[in-house]
Amino acid sequence: MPMNTEQTVDSLEPAAPLSGVRVVDLGQYIAGPGAAMALADLGASVIKVEPLAGDQARHIGRYGESMIRAYNRGKRSIALDLKSDAGREAALRLIARSDVVIQNLRPGVVDKLGIGPRAVRERFPRVIYLSISGFGSRGPSRDRAGYDIAAQAESGLMSVTGEPDRPPQKVGVPIIDAAAAHLGAQAVLAALYGREKSGVGETLETSLLEVAMHLQATTWCDYLGGAPEPTRIGDGQPNNAPAAEVISTNDGHIVLSAYADEHWARLCRVMGREELVTDPRFCTNARRVEHRVALRAVLRECFSDMTSDECVTLLGRHQIVAGAVRTYGQVLASPDIEGSGILVEAKAVDGTHYRALGLPYRLGNAPHAILPAAPACGADTDAVLAEAGYNDTEIAELRRAGVVA
Repeated sequence: MPMNTEQTVDSLEPAAPLSGVRVVDLGQYIAGPGAAMALADLGASVIKVEPLAGDQARHIGRYGESMIRAYNRGKRSIALDLKSDAGREAALRLIARSDVVIQNLRPGVVDKLGIGPRAVRERFPRVIYLSISGFGSRGPSRDRAGYDIAAQAESGLMSVTGEPDRPPQKVGVPIIDAAAAHLGAQAVLAALYGREKSGVGETLETSLLEVAMHLQATTWCDYLGGAPEPTRIGDGQPNNAPAAEVISTNDGHIVLSAYADEHWARLCRVMGREELVTDPRFCTNARRVEHRVALRAVLRECFSDMTSDECVTLLGRHQIVAGAVRTYGQVLASPDIEGSGILVEAKAVDGTHYRALGLPYRLGNAPHAILPAAPACGADTDAVLAEAGYNDTEIAELRRAGVVA
């Protein structure tokens, strides 16, 4: 019987390829929790193990609460005192029932608590254990705490970000933390696949420093190949022009790139300035880089009377890469964003909900899963302990002793 291929998206179930996979999330802030949530988005069951006072992000104001909402959808929360013997035993009982453990705590913390990768995998060899640190475990900085901003600084990223006559700048969002979350999840997926063949788990490790360098692979390969030390040039690219040029319009800015000679000639025709193709200042990419100031003046002159949307439409019609520089409010109103499905609804048990960002990819035509909202700290402690084999009396005793909350 032929398969019906005309199902609507509404008739499809969300893709859940990791259904049945159990994850213990010991992480805080973004990188660890983000990796665990990516797995939850793919159908894994994730238990967030928090200190009695909760993930540290819960205590840094509004942005911290947004961090919790952004990177903890679809999880259940248990609050444990991991410094106590009973709390550590509870954590190990959870791990015994799990496939994956993820942590990004300060270097050495999980080892001191007796739940580090070596101790866990000696007892549970099928467990896949991911650690995300600031600087890795093999260099002299292995014991340093590391945040996104330190990785941006020490990977060279800040040295190439900003204007040449101004101090180095960070990227506007914690991009290294977010990238580490996705790359960490990628490593877990590879290890899960490997375990299907080998029958044993794996110890995985990445660091914010390594991720930050990985995101700059082209620039690093250029430098390693003998190119001069990269420097800050503001917008634009150091070796191509026009490339990533920010141009003023009559209602904002656009960014455009047309540095291949064919694209440059096409841009000149669009601007009605075909003589620029053979202009000695602009006739090759190298000359355009050399005369970038004059080039930008020409671009501003040609596009300053148009709106950003008019520029993008005109340039797109001629296959020239361009984008309008949009605020968050403008992005939210974009029909492209609406059509993408990247915005999802997260619903809490009390019926309230909030909008968040789902995975930036799709599996076939399946819709994004509507995951539960990020849990309150310890919201599922009793249920999680019961699943781990604790009876009501034992749970009550743990509460009385201050081991759980």
